[in-house]
Amino acid sequence: MSESYAFIGLGHLGGNLAASLLRNGFAVTVFDRDPTAVARLVALGATAASSPAEAAAGAGNAITCLPSPKVSEAVLAGPGGLLEGLPKGGTWIEMSTNGRDEIIRLAALASAKGVETLECPVTGGVHLAAVGKITALVGGDAALYERHRPAIEAMCAKSFLMGLIGSAAVIKVITNMLAFIHLVAAGEALMLAKQGGLDLAQSYHAIVASSGNSFVHETESQLVLNGSYDIGFTMDLALKDLGFALGMGKDFGVPLDLASRVHAIFEQGKEAYGGSAWSTQIVRLLEDSVGTDLRAPGFPAKLEI
Repeated sequence: MSESYAFIGLGHLGGNLAASLLRNGFAVTVFDRDPTAVARLVALGATAASSPAEAAAGAGNAITCLPSPKVSEAVLAGPGGLLEGLPKGGTWIEMSTNGRDEIIRLAALASAKGVETLECPVTGGVHLAAVGKITALVGGDAALYERHRPAIEAMCAKSFLMGLIGSAAVIKVITNMLAFIHLVAAGEALMLAKQGGLDLAQSYHAIVASSGNSFVHETESQLVLNGSYDIGFTMDLALKDLGFALGMGKDFGVPLDLASRVHAIFEQGKEAYGGSAWSTQIVRLLEDSVGTDLRAPGFPAKLEI
C-alpha cells in the first residue's frame, strides 16, 4: 500500500508536483492560500483541507513547496502548522529551496516532535515538473529516502541522495547559481550575435550545437527570443537563491566573483522591472541598454517538452 501525502504550496512548481502524485495513484490532501490552486488539484482527485495541520493529520506525511524559509517555518511550526497534525513517525518532505542552516534548524524542530525530515529540492524548471521529468536533490536518512522513493519518483525522473540533511540545500543552491550565471551569459551572447549582424534563430541553434551550450541557453533563451520571458520563476526568487550562494561562499571560504556580479545584475533587474517579474527578464537590462530587442520567429511563449 502506498503512502498518503499532504501537499502544501500549490504554486507554479508545487501544483505540478502534486498533480504528478495524483497521476501516479497517490492519495493527496492539499492546502494552499489560493483557492483557485486548490480547486485545480481537487479537480484532479485531491482532497482539500482547511489548514496544513488538518491535511497532515489525515495523510500522515507532508510535502511542502514554498517560496521562502520564513514561509516554510510558519507552515511547519506555526499555528495550524504541520507539526500540529503529523503523527510521530510521520515524514516531512521539504521541496522548497532553503539555505543549509535553515533546513538543518527546521529539521531539528520536526525531530523534537518525532517527525522525520527529507529535504528534496528540485531542479530543471516548471516545464519539466509538469510532466514528471524534473530532478530531485535529496538530503536525509537513506532508509527514509527509500521509504518515500516511490512518491519522489512519481514526481521526478531522477533523484540524487546527496548525504545528510543540509547537503541537498548546498547542491541546489549551486545549481541555481550556475543557472543564473548562464542566463546572463546567454543574453550577452545573443546580443553580440544580433549586433554582429547574425540571424538570431540560426545563432541560437548554432550555440545549442556548440561547446558554449548550456541547459539554460537551450531552454530560457527560447523565451527571450519569443519575448514572453515566461519561465514561471521570479526575480525575487532568483535573488533569494543567489543570496544563499553568496552566504555559502562566505561560510566555506570560497570567493564567488561571478555569482557576486550576477547578484548585483539581478538587483538592477528587480529595481527596473519589480521582484515579481520573471527572472528571464534579466536579459531586458541588456536589451534596454543597447536599445534593441532579441526577437526571432519560431520560438515558444512557454517551454514545451
